[in-house]
Order: sequence, then structure tokens, then C-alpha cells
Amino acid sequence: MMYSVSSAPLLLFFAAAVASQAADGPGAVYTITNSPAGNSVVVYNRAGNGDLTPGGVFASGGVGTGAGLGSQGAVIASADQRFLFAVNAGSNSITSFRIRPDGLEMVNTVGSGGLMPTSLTFNQGILYVLNAGVPNNISGFSVNRSGRITPLAGSTRPLSADATSPAQVGFSDDGDFLVVSERATNNLDVYSIDRDGYATGPFVQPSAGPTPFGFAIDKRNTLFVSEAGAGGGASTYRITETPGLQPVSSGVMTGQRAACWAVVTGNGRFGYVTNAGTGNISGFAIGHDGSASLLDADGITAQTGGNPTDAILSHDSKFLYVRVAALNQIAVFRVRSDGSLTALQPLTGTPTGLAGLAGF
Repeated sequence: MMYSVSSAPLLLFFAAAVASQAADGPGAVYTITNSPAGNSVVVYNRAGNGDLTPGGVFASGGVGTGAGLGSQGAVIASADQRFLFAVNAGSNSITSFRIRPDGLEMVNTVGSGGLMPTSLTFNQGILYVLNAGVPNNISGFSVNRSGRITPLAGSTRPLSADATSPAQVGFSDDGDFLVVSERATNNLDVYSIDRDGYATGPFVQPSAGPTPFGFAIDKRNTLFVSEAGAGGGASTYRITETPGLQPVSSGVMTGQRAACWAVVTGNGRFGYVTNAGTGNISGFAIGHDGSASLLDADGITAQTGGNPTDAILSHDSKFLYVRVAALNQIAVFRVRSDGSLTALQPLTGTPTGLAGLAGF
């Protein structure tokens, strides 16, 4: 088939539109009820334009606490979009699900290896849980091709102290390291991971800013950490082979309050923290060297109202979702090429008491 020269622009436009539609393909957003009467995962289907619609509620086989978990990563999806993992903080257990086109299929529920599990991380068949009950610890599990969780015998490791008010556990992008944030001690713990999934550590590093909370790690192993202490802000580090952390941008203050949850776009160019105390979001530009600077001089990239908490980006980083508990909403934003955020129609009427946010 031959095309005239005059038709070329139209064909290019059509090809670009098809590529854009593929990039904005559908997905899902997940949260947990954390109910003491029976914990469940709540599913919201995500359309290509970012809209969310209810997609069902699926029991986890455990119970929640009925109170805020003060963590990031209470529910997570695997990078290949095959599995979902959730904590049952009230019954000291964790649950795995297979992600199906019509919802979730529970695989199994196992003990978390400690007390009050609040955060999870997964990489290449290895799952780690952060147990926030005293004594604090992390504990490892293997996950087979069907999604079944099996404890790694002897994998439990302490944090820097028994009671650190930890907020999150997360793998480095290459899976060679684990990081844990400790709010009460202002420490960041780093563990090296061997080929069998076992952790060595912790190697303890003081946080560059007050009250490290949520964090995200990009493909260059830049660690972007929110800081919930006075002034609000974030710091960046490079994870080193020592193992340890090399500070890059320390204490970039936003002037907002209670910067708790943090995400980074897939290309590593932009990071966002939700400010629970001031009802807004702060955006950061992240350089190739890991340096961070505010996108907006006043530290306000978008408004959410209420108390924004958990946050998640779609797998293509085109949409940002933020749970706003006080308004019973999930706020929705389109992420622009310059890192700015455009508010879209929020999902309203979400249940009270939810915890965590995951998706793709």
C-alpha cells in the first residue's frame, strides 16, 4: 500500500495516538480495610484516562487493627502485575493473592515472623515484611511461581533498636539491598541481601532530616526519603556497595507539614511527598546524580485538602493517586512531562479506616 506525502502527518498523528493509548492502558489500585472484624483488599479498576471504579472486596484471611498503621507499603503489587501482598496487622500475618482480570484470588496466609506487620517489599521471588511491634524486626519469605509464601527459616533480623517506630521496608532496584526507615531514632537501616534472600545488617545511618518516613528507590539506586519532622521535606541518598548510604541532597525543606508518603516516577526524574498536616503535595525534580530540588518555590505542587496519606503512581507514571482519609476520597492527578500535576476527578465515597495504597 502506498501513501501520498500529504497523508504522512495524519499517519504520524494516528501512530502517536495509538502509542499514547497503549501507554495509558488500564490497571488497578488497591487498598486494605484494616478492619479488626476481618481484613480485606479493596480493588478499584483504573481506566486508561485515570478514572477509578469499584472492582470488588476480597477477604485476606486475617484481621486488621482498626487504627492507622503509620506506614508505607501495607499492600504492594509485584512489578510484573501477577501478585498482590497485604499485611494483616491485627493477626500478625501476611497474605498473597494472584491478580486476575476479574479481581483477586487468595493464595495463602502465613505468620509474619513478628508482631504487627505494617510494610512489605518484593523482588525476584523474595518478600520481606517489616514488623512494627516490639521488638521491631524484618523477616523474609520466598514466593513461588503460583504466589505461595513460604518463610525463609532464620531470616529474621533486628532493626537498630527494639522500639524505633519504623515506617517502611523497601528493596533497592537491583534487589541487593534492603532499607528501613525509623522515625523515633531518625535512622535509616541498610541490609545487604545474598543470593538466597538472606539479609546481613543492619548498617545504621543517621537520617539527613528529621523523622524519616516513606521512601522510594529509583533504577539508579537513588533513595528519595520523605521527612515528617518540623519544616517538612525530603532528602536523597545513593545506596553504596559498602553497604551504606551516601547523602546527595540533605533536608530539602518544603515549608509544609508532616511529609509522610513518597513516590518517584519510573524514569527517576520526579519525586512527590504527601503533606498530611497541610493538605497538599510537594514535587521535586531529581537529577541524574540523585540531587533533588523543589518543583515549586512554595513547596506546593498540588492541593488535596483533608489529610493526604498513602500515594501510588500508575505503572507508566502518568497518574498519581493519593488517599485522602478525611474526605473519604482517592485524589487523582495526571503527571505532566515537566512534573507538574493536574487534578482529575477524585474517587469519592471510599470506606473509612483504609490503609495502604498499591497499584499499576
